[in-house]
Amino acid sequence: MNKPAQPLLAEDRRFNPRGTWTLFQKEVRRFMSVIGQTVLAPVITAVLYLLVFQHVLEDRVNVYPGVGYTAFLIPGLVMMSIIQNAFANTSSSLTQSKIMGNLVFLLFAPLSAIEIFVAFVAAAIVRATCVALVLYAVGWVFIPLPLQVPAAAIGMLVLSAGCLAVFGLIAGILAQKFDHLAAFQNFFIMPFSFLSGVFYSIHSLPAFWEQASRFNPFFYMIDGFRYGFFGVADAPIVHSLAVVAVFFVFLSAVALWMLRTGYKIRS
Repeated sequence: MNKPAQPLLAEDRRFNPRGTWTLFQKEVRRFMSVIGQTVLAPVITAVLYLLVFQHVLEDRVNVYPGVGYTAFLIPGLVMMSIIQNAFANTSSSLTQSKIMGNLVFLLFAPLSAIEIFVAFVAAAIVRATCVALVLYAVGWVFIPLPLQVPAAAIGMLVLSAGCLAVFGLIAGILAQKFDHLAAFQNFFIMPFSFLSGVFYSIHSLPAFWEQASRFNPFFYMIDGFRYGFFGVADAPIVHSLAVVAVFFVFLSAVALWMLRTGYKIRS
């Protein structure tokens, strides 16, 4: 008796650029079809934070010499939005596919683990970039904020969005329902992003909490991104880029292992 076919990822062939591009387009169209929810809603949320904190703290907080609090706050809010939306894109897409039962079509497609990985992560980076660009444009209404070191800002945007896209991929593989994703959001993404220097410089913290913040990878994402705007930061930009790059490599290794072995997605 012939055994039933098993959904296996194709690993024994050359890279499939057409298949990767098709999956990438599908993921981009998925979030663009609800652009009000995926792009505009995060921008509105960030602007509300900006309005509240600007009104309360503009004249009370001094961070960098010659940098007002509103200017300091905008890059932090942009990066926080990048973090949250890159994670949400991959995690929600994969979890939704598992719940609706159409993940099997992806597994039967002639796509390897690396091709699936590239398509999902690239689409999440596109969504995060769209949110960042819209929010940055809105920020100019409050204060013009040109980039002092564009390469640092762009590099940190891509690396950070990539990290959270991969983390979202891992969360989507592990999650069996949307409640599980909410746990990732509530216990990992939100606390680590809020406690990473979005609204303050870590140098204003007591010594213990300042040192503790340096173990938070999100701090280096926000601090390195902010360096691109002002040319100054709480940590050396090379250090920030290195930490985020190592974090990306580590998460990518975990995600690729999960995809190649079919962990939590073939049963």
